[in-house]
Amino acid sequence: MRIISWNINGLRSIMRKGALEKLLGVGNYDLVLLQEIRSSGDVPLTIMGMGYEAYPFPAIKPGYAGVMTLTRIHPITVVKGLGVKEFDAEGRVITVELNEFYVVNAYFPRAGDDLSRLGFKLSFCSAIEKYLDNLRSKKPVVICGDFNIARDRIDSSFWDEKHPGLTPEERAWLSQFLSKGFIDIYRELHPNARVFTWRSYRERWRAMRIDYCIVSDELRNRVIKAEILTDIEGSDHVPVMTELST
Repeated sequence: MRIISWNINGLRSIMRKGALEKLLGVGNYDLVLLQEIRSSGDVPLTIMGMGYEAYPFPAIKPGYAGVMTLTRIHPITVVKGLGVKEFDAEGRVITVELNEFYVVNAYFPRAGDDLSRLGFKLSFCSAIEKYLDNLRSKKPVVICGDFNIARDRIDSSFWDEKHPGLTPEERAWLSQFLSKGFIDIYRELHPNARVFTWRSYRERWRAMRIDYCIVSDELRNRVIKAEILTDIEGSDHVPVMTELST
């Protein structure tokens, strides 16, 4: 099973560039997890014609945030949100339940340039952790998406602990979360790789690995590969891909 996750920085923009259609046409992905769709949730006809079921969860605010999951495997259930109004209004999480595990598509809030949303971000982290723990009590979990957190120094081209995604509070939460038996599979398979998933449009030297596919420990032995597709253009992020044995 091949899963790809990509912060596309706008569904209309990525479709206009032809980048998403091109990626799906050559990748043979079973699940496609998109973040920051910035749309009302309408599914482009070209995507509908590629054999995917589409489950969008847009933000209430037009042109902001939102996630969409495309799947070739008909899910048992689909859950939109965490059940917390302030987070769900921003369209940040959608979960599909498959026979053997859950796949969670998540777009974590950014702490803000002035860290004005750091408290909101940490509250979201706490809420999604509780949500994932509950899912995991039923069956294993895969969570992929834009976490807006660089895990360690190797995951950023620069270091400023007052920069969103690099604060001690954000990194401490991610470290604590992973310590509970969730595996950052790219880092697990590529312990010394210095590869980034986001790069600033304006300051090209600013880059971080903030997009992840994470599996609960029960799935560790089913991971075949984890890749960062650095040659895919169209967004300020690049996709991350995970393959699991079936």
